[in-house]
Amino acid sequence: MTAPTTGTLRVNGATLHYEVRGRGPLLLLIPGGAGGAAAFDGIADGLAAEYTVATYDPRGMSRSTLDDPEAEQHVAEHAEDALRVLESLSPGEPARVFATSSGAIAALHLLTAHPDHVERVVAHEPPVVEVLPDAAEHRALIARVQETFRTQGLMPAMAEFAAGLTAGAKEDGAATEPKPELKLPPQAAARAERTMANLPYFLGRIVPAFMSYAPDLHRLDALSDRLVLACGQDSRGELPYRSAAFLAERLGTELLHFPGGHTGLTTHPAAFGELLRETFRAYSLSDK
Repeated sequence: MTAPTTGTLRVNGATLHYEVRGRGPLLLLIPGGAGGAAAFDGIADGLAAEYTVATYDPRGMSRSTLDDPEAEQHVAEHAEDALRVLESLSPGEPARVFATSSGAIAALHLLTAHPDHVERVVAHEPPVVEVLPDAAEHRALIARVQETFRTQGLMPAMAEFAAGLTAGAKEDGAATEPKPELKLPPQAAARAERTMANLPYFLGRIVPAFMSYAPDLHRLDALSDRLVLACGQDSRGELPYRSAAFLAERLGTELLHFPGGHTGLTTHPAAFGELLRETFRAYSLSDK
């Protein structure tokens, strides 16, 4: 793995840690969940053969510190952070963006709020549950998770959250067969300690703020030629899959399937990175 060039960037209320590899047009990778820039270690070098690949720890995660550790989090502010990174590294030039999970929610807002800065967004399983017909059930899930976190602690709350995300897969039969255990690459295993340290912030601040976010469907519809919605081929029926699939159907766009499930980026890095390269190439050719 090639060591990236690292830097820090002051933004409103935070200092972001970012990493850059390669040369060429800018490709910004936005992590989700409790992950940071290191979540892309498995694919960044391959992408850096064609792009200037930039990623960062979202505010409050890992090495990106908050001025006020108790500050409430907002999707719009996280999208502004992504914009500041784009402006810093590629001023005046629209960039390609890949984002996953909660990071993909920030990317959707970035596209609708600042379309002139974005050439294409590939959004992998954004859990925009507010677009779903049964959104009220998912609001109740998040409320239960927060109450469990308050009264019983982190791990019981994470267990309830995980069960809620995957309940649909069990109901529709998509996960009736046990999935084989996957041995994570050494780099991914080494990230576990940092990810665990991020979990309280993720569950307490990011989950309620991001999963209550309602995207601007009219703006997304107008910008749908710049948006690729994607899911894991193994996560059919799970809540993030349902949200992305519903949004793709609402916008009349194709739903792209990546290897693995919601965390396919980690479990299938080689195949995941190759499909991402092919996707950006294909859409670049279609614009010519």
